[in-house]
Amino acid sequence: MQIVGIANRNEWLGLVLALGICFGVAALGSLATLPEIPGWYARLRKPAWTPPNWLFGPMWTTLYAVMAVAAWLVWKRVGWSDALWLFAGQLALNLAWSFIFFKFHEPGWAALDIVLLWLAIAVTIFKFADVSIVAAYLLVPYLLWVTYAAALNVAVWRMND
Repeated sequence: MQIVGIANRNEWLGLVLALGICFGVAALGSLATLPEIPGWYARLRKPAWTPPNWLFGPMWTTLYAVMAVAAWLVWKRVGWSDALWLFAGQLALNLAWSFIFFKFHEPGWAALDIVLLWLAIAVTIFKFADVSIVAAYLLVPYLLWVTYAAALNVAVWRMND
């Protein structure tokens, strides 16, 4: 019996693995982020358009889930591929940003990382589109959020330099 486009156990396992990888990156990033929010991050000058702290958790949870589904859709079609290597690369840049910005308190270097992250996501979207247009579209909200996050990162850097 096929449920939600998942034909066999291997496809289910692939989805679970994709979710595990994405949420594993999220968990590692939170190790760098969460301890810094009440102290260092709270003391930073931030623009008026900074979202409230409570918004980041639900937003990133949603984005990581959608990212995992996008990667899984590509994997289902072509297995491990160049597109998924790009996806893994952008995940690494995503994780690095949390450590650079929060753990190491380096908003300037984090701004460089987030620009590279933005480019990696954009290239990943184009590579995913070659395999699954749905997977590509699923990454668009992530790119939009990272665009906003990049602007926020640069603003915080400039305001605290």
